[in-house]
Amino acid sequence: MSQDIHRGHCLCGAVRFEVQTPDVIEVEDCNCTMCAKTGFLHIIVPQTRFRLLKGADHIATYTFNTGTAKHLFCDVCGVKSYYVPRSNPDGFSVNLRCLDDPKSFAEVRIVNFDGRSDWEGQAQALAYKSKA
Repeated sequence: MSQDIHRGHCLCGAVRFEVQTPDVIEVEDCNCTMCAKTGFLHIIVPQTRFRLLKGADHIATYTFNTGTAKHLFCDVCGVKSYYVPRSNPDGFSVNLRCLDDPKSFAEVRIVNFDGRSDWEGQAQALAYKSKA
């Protein structure tokens, strides 16, 4: 399956990135408190398929609970356009909604992920997504 480069950014544009994904993707819509409040739609990729283009000096980090997840957000506008997820600490999760053209994929399958009541039970099912 071919891989395409998709670019994205935070609200103000201080942080810009690119992510390499197939043209058909599966996106997790997690209902945990953090994801539900931010509207995050997860595109999980290996570290090798993500590149920060601009704004390393504008990234702030928030951690809680186990500290494994690194919630990275723009210190100018506050938007979390990507982060290191606890389910895939060897990869990145990019918010589909922060891509420059989120409709450029041939197909986007949105899958519900029950992070509110069974995060631990379901998280292992995502581990393969950050493998190259």
